[in-house]
Amino acid sequence: MNYRIVLYILGKVIIFLGLFLMLPFIVALVYREKVGIYFLIPAICAILIGLAVSYKKPKDRRFYAREGFVVVALSWIIMSIVGAIPFFISGEIPNMIDAVFEIASGFTTTGASILGRVEDLSNCMLFWRSFSHWIGGMGVIVFIMAIIPMAGGNNMHLLRAESSGSNVGKLVPKMKQTALILYGIYMTLTVIMFVCLAISGMPVFENICTTAGTAGTGGFGIYSDSIGSCTAAQQWIITIFMFIFGINFSFYYLLIFKKIGQALKMEEVRWYFILYITAIVLVTINIVDVIGNTGDAIRHSAFQVSSLMTTTGFSTIDYEVWPSFSKGILFLVMFLGGCAGSTAGGIKISRFIIGFKSLAKEVKKLIHPQRVKITKMDGKAISDDTTRMVCIYFLVYVVIYAFSFIIISVDNFDFETNFTAVAATINNIGPGFGGVGPTDNFALFSPLSKIVLTLDMLIGRLEIFPMLLLFMPSTWKNK
Repeated sequence: MNYRIVLYILGKVIIFLGLFLMLPFIVALVYREKVGIYFLIPAICAILIGLAVSYKKPKDRRFYAREGFVVVALSWIIMSIVGAIPFFISGEIPNMIDAVFEIASGFTTTGASILGRVEDLSNCMLFWRSFSHWIGGMGVIVFIMAIIPMAGGNNMHLLRAESSGSNVGKLVPKMKQTALILYGIYMTLTVIMFVCLAISGMPVFENICTTAGTAGTGGFGIYSDSIGSCTAAQQWIITIFMFIFGINFSFYYLLIFKKIGQALKMEEVRWYFILYITAIVLVTINIVDVIGNTGDAIRHSAFQVSSLMTTTGFSTIDYEVWPSFSKGILFLVMFLGGCAGSTAGGIKISRFIIGFKSLAKEVKKLIHPQRVKITKMDGKAISDDTTRMVCIYFLVYVVIYAFSFIIISVDNFDFETNFTAVAATINNIGPGFGGVGPTDNFALFSPLSKIVLTLDMLIGRLEIFPMLLLFMPSTWKNK
């Protein structure tokens, strides 16, 4: 383990976190809120600590997969603790565990909250909650890689540790350029959405927070009814952009550089469209009698499917009153998630495609043992290593899910509440069903359960393995 390079990169992360903390301080100045001082002090401290840790470049700047996983996992833990400090010291969230839960939910783009009335928060605190989604959507390490040269090691290990999906790769030969392209697409889509909502008449502050929450597929709103008070046109804009941010950003890269043929070969994107449209049609047919109007039924159906499938977590309506069939569809898309390489959470459609193709291959092999069948995705052969990692991911996912469910069940809430609370956090969705539905929050859980669910959010955002490696003794050995 190259500890010096790990500390060096963590120092850079802490510096940027300090700079990010200055933004809500500026918001506080605009709205003349005295609580802004609680952002300024942690911001200055973070910048000074980061500079002290990273002022000197290490002589040995090599790092490999192990260092990449450790750096990313520790970065997100540090961000969650430091980012919670303004909530705690200001007294707006007086419990530190609650404060960490809230901001970890922000950074991991989960959107689960312990707050009953978000309107009670100051504007700078509301901004920090929503902006944390935007930071976490693409990832702070990817952001740093796009802005400054990294330490000189194999930066691909950092990208793979922080990005979503089963097989992350570079868009162009140089890692810095890949990071720049990803953030360029991310920022462009963010600006386009902001302009669309501005044209619709949404006030600037609400627009900024809603756009940040949508771009990061996070779901923190500035009102207790989430997006329910928005106009129908604004809800449609948010629906479309939730869907857009759930698509693999490589798809946009191929479209931009006129590689349309390659873009159309992306099976995951095709299935994303198919599953999305299918879910909307089924839910709309099922709820039209409940809603009473076909147009409204389509709008609410499209919004909620988009929200839960991309793991954003916004809501326009209390979908818990919908028929069981529609709730079942919504529950299933919670696990599907969006595409790999997007800001969406969940298991990811690519893993399901690989899993089903591998299953079909094994079944055919039982029937024809001598037959050699190569499994392909997007016209390329799926390696045995990729298949193995997908299988391991599913196994570890189930084990973590089961342990989390058992631990939080000690609080003695009903099965639906406990089961969907884990699903909502490990899949980075936000709302679930029962006691954690769209009109409820996570304040009902005990401190222990909140810690477990916070870890689930981090595990889900980093797709298990970076967090898992922190608890393995062999990770920390020098050889």
